[in-house]
Amino acid sequence: MNKKNTNNARIIYEYIKYLKDAKRQHDSTIDGALKSINRFEQYTEYLDFKKFRAKHAIGFKNHLFAQKSMVTGDKFSKATVLTATRHMKAFFQYLVTQKGYRGKINYSDIEYFNLSEKDTRIANAKRKRSVASLEQLTQTLDLMPCSTVIEMRDRALFAFVVLTGARDGAVASAKIKHIDIAEQSFYQDAREVNTKFSKSFMTYFFPVGELPLKVLNEWMDYLINELGYKPNDPLFPKTKLAHNKNQQFEAVGLLNEHWSNASPIRKVFKRAFDMAGLPYFNPHSFRNTLVRLGENLCRTPEEFKAWSQNLGHESVLTSFYSYGDVPDYKQAELLRKLAKPAEGTSSDMEEQFKQFMQFQKMMGK
Repeated sequence: MNKKNTNNARIIYEYIKYLKDAKRQHDSTIDGALKSINRFEQYTEYLDFKKFRAKHAIGFKNHLFAQKSMVTGDKFSKATVLTATRHMKAFFQYLVTQKGYRGKINYSDIEYFNLSEKDTRIANAKRKRSVASLEQLTQTLDLMPCSTVIEMRDRALFAFVVLTGARDGAVASAKIKHIDIAEQSFYQDAREVNTKFSKSFMTYFFPVGELPLKVLNEWMDYLINELGYKPNDPLFPKTKLAHNKNQQFEAVGLLNEHWSNASPIRKVFKRAFDMAGLPYFNPHSFRNTLVRLGENLCRTPEEFKAWSQNLGHESVLTSFYSYGDVPDYKQAELLRKLAKPAEGTSSDMEEQFKQFMQFQKMMGK
C-alpha cells in the first residue's frame, strides 16, 4: 500500500484553508470535497498532483462508475459521480493558480473531469420528493405522548419545526431567549444559532393551526416555571442518560445542555411517524410542506416573498427552485398568472418573476 504523498497533504491543507476562509464554505461542504479528493488519491495510488494528466481524470470517472455504495450495495449514482468530479475539477482549478503547480498542470486536462451531457442531465434530474401534508403533521403531533419530560420535549420539538420550518442544526442550538411567544417569532441569531451560511434572520410562526403553538407554549412554560430554566438555556435540552440495574444506559431526564448535533432530532421524528403509522419525513422536508402551504395561501407576489423570507430565503426564486414543485395540472395555470404580476408589484419582484419564467422555458416546461 502506498503511503500518502507529503506534497499532496501540504497542498490539501492549504486548500482546506482556502475553502474555509476565502470561499466561506460550511464544514460539511468541505468534508464532501475532501472525501472526493481522498477517493482520487486512492485511485491514483497517491500520485503527486503535479503529475496529473487527462488520463487520470478519465480513469477516475470510469473508476467511480464501477464502484458500489457500501450502504445500498448498488453502483454509484450519476449524481454521486458528478459531485465527486466537480469537486476534483474545482480542486485542480485551484492548484493551477498555486506556486509550484503553475506550468505543471495543463488547464485543458482538467476539463476531462466533465461528464457527458447525457450523464450530467441524468445526475441533475430532479427526483420526486415525498412531502407530508400539514394535516399529516398535525395528526402525528396530536398522537405524540407527553406523560414524561422527555416526551414533552420531543412533542414541543416537533411542533416547533412545524411552526418555523427551521433547519435541524438551528433547532438543536436554539436558546429560550430566541423565542418570543408574544410576537410568535424565532430570532435565528447566527452568533449563537447554527444557521445556514451563518446568516441571522427573524422567523415568525407560520399559520399552521392552534395545536403546534399550544404545545410550544406549554413546553416553554414548563421549562421556565417548573424546571427553572433561564433565557440562555437550551430550548430543547439533550437527554440525560444513566445506567439502569442491568448496567445499560437509559433516559432518566434532561441535561441543561444543547445537543452536539442534529441526529437525536431525526430519531425523534422517526419515532413520531412510526407511532402515527406514516412514512418517515425528515425535519428538513417540513420546509417543503410550508412552501406548498404558502403556494395555497399567498395571493400576491409580495405575500409569497414575505413567506419565502420567513424561511430564510433572500430571494423568492430560492423557494421556487428548491422547494416549490407544483402538480403538473396546476403548473400551466400558475405560470400564466405569474406572467402578469398583480398591480403594485415592485419592479424587483417583476424582475424575479421574469427570471422564473425564463428558467421554466430553459427547462422545457
